[in-house]
Amino acid sequence: MTMRACYWMSSSLLVAAACVACAKQEESAAPAPLPPLVLDCSFGGGAGAPSTCLSPRQTPDYYVAQAQKYFDTLDNKADPNSQPVYSDLVARWEWPPWLKLTGYTRQTINDADKLVKVATPSTVPTRDCKAFPVQPFARCHVSFQYKEGGCPIYEEFTFNDQGEMTFIEAWSEGPKSPGYGSDRWAEAPGVRRLSTRVPGLGNKTGRIDLDATWMQEAARRDEELADFVVRARDFWGTWFAELREAGPGIFKAGCGW
Repeated sequence: MTMRACYWMSSSLLVAAACVACAKQEESAAPAPLPPLVLDCSFGGGAGAPSTCLSPRQTPDYYVAQAQKYFDTLDNKADPNSQPVYSDLVARWEWPPWLKLTGYTRQTINDADKLVKVATPSTVPTRDCKAFPVQPFARCHVSFQYKEGGCPIYEEFTFNDQGEMTFIEAWSEGPKSPGYGSDRWAEAPGVRRLSTRVPGLGNKTGRIDLDATWMQEAARRDEELADFVVRARDFWGTWFAELREAGPGIFKAGCGW
């Protein structure tokens, strides 16, 4: 073996040993996983309370009517003056294959829906809405009608004490969606919904604060909530990026055409 070969082998062994040592050091230095966070009504001094801390302050008919007005805003045959009472910080989350955060603030939801009504006109002739004594206070099974066919959706609505809509959450209706099968209104324990995991929706006005310590603390322990925060900080940028990525097949995937 030549001196050069010996040197190369010695160097390689030293590098390999150093890599192993670094890997072990990185492994030992990896932070321990954060324990699950339990949101309660005192979280963040009460400012970060979850929506489930609120009780209905309006009649059941009020919540159903507000849900109906929401679908009027997406129905090209409905009265254009029929509008729900939105909170100024209302958010809308539509689970994939839809585009996740599809509205954050009253203004952006109104602006986005105007674009949608022009680009993909529809009616919402089939609606079955019901009020509940626990959040979300209104829940609906509907079917949007496009020129290509129907599109069944399950949708839920969260409200604050003032009767303003603070969070809207939607799923394509199917075996993986809440409200499918025997649990029609998604009342079973463990339903995977984001609305009850967004801190702040249960304070007196149902207002969230993306920069609050309690929001950041919750987001560190919940990947979907963290994704919500990122998208809310840049609504239009993330919305258009998600739209481009979804491509023309979004309705086929979401509606089953």
